[in-house]
Amino acid sequence: MFSRTSLLSVHYRNKRWLLILILICGVGVIAKQPVLNRGKAVSTLEQRYGERAALRANAWFDIIEQDQGKSEQQQLKQVNRFFNYFQFVDDIKLWGESNYWATPMEFIGVNGGDCEDFSIAKYFTLLQLGIPEEKMRITMVKAQQLNQYHMVLAYYETPGSIPLILDNLDKQIKPANERTDLLPVYSFNGKQLWLNKEKGRGVLAGKSTRLKKWNDLNQRLGLSRLRLPKLNLE
Repeated sequence: MFSRTSLLSVHYRNKRWLLILILICGVGVIAKQPVLNRGKAVSTLEQRYGERAALRANAWFDIIEQDQGKSEQQQLKQVNRFFNYFQFVDDIKLWGESNYWATPMEFIGVNGGDCEDFSIAKYFTLLQLGIPEEKMRITMVKAQQLNQYHMVLAYYETPGSIPLILDNLDKQIKPANERTDLLPVYSFNGKQLWLNKEKGRGVLAGKSTRLKKWNDLNQRLGLSRLRLPKLNLE
């Protein structure tokens, strides 16, 4: 489903290019994930979002500290399980806009978000645990049963392997060839952007900095620009 190849099938091409044109914009810069001080981060999230946010932040830091050195499979399961306890809520209800990509600290702080936020939080947490970004891709798919776009995180043990899919809809980690309900559209990590085909890993389409939403997200990583939600999920 996500192995190497070229373009999407013809019937899906128009929708793909419409989505890509909406998301792509010029040239950006790749921001490095900030190193967070536990005490400062927990205190900041508590002040910004409340006492339960501090508890979630402490639980997140426990994973970062305790799962260092564990196998990548164990890290995947732990991170996937942790974030899948969070609430799903549409951006328009939570943030007051239709497509807001929350930072991991915002996601932890407010206790929820949509599929992009789940995938982004898992991606950055696994980076903190030492999984190379080359093994991961945040992947936009078409959830065919729901007939809507959806985002998941794909993990490749090797460059040619069938990836494992970390998803908030199907909470069990499964190889991509068992997720026939998902049709890949495009994928990216901190370096690259790929356009995908139904049975292909994708065609390299340049740097991930071509994604406007990704650039904006990277500029907001850390604690200095935490946004308050429109809806309280506590």
